[in-house]
Amino acid sequence: ESVHIIKDNLFAVPPLFRIIQEESQTSWQEMYQVFNMGHRLEIYISEEYAHNLISIAAAFNIPAQIVGRVEESDTNRLTLTSPFGQFTY
Repeated sequence: ESVHIIKDNLFAVPPLFRIIQEESQTSWQEMYQVFNMGHRLEIYISEEYAHNLISIAAAFNIPAQIVGRVEESDTNRLTLTSPFGQFTY
């Protein structure tokens, strides 16, 4: 669809993934590419519905938040901004 997915409000990285990275010396770019880094599930919906969905998740004690946005683009790409750098895939 030629979209640019921008993830710039990520959840904190769980300790397990920090240990994996430290012990393996894997780059953070590869860590985000291979592992879910604690994000479990991502749902792409219109922002107008996102807050309602977040409220429903909260009712079940499931952490949820808006982690980014989707913009039109000439090509498909993903830009991920984390405490460990900005990565484009």
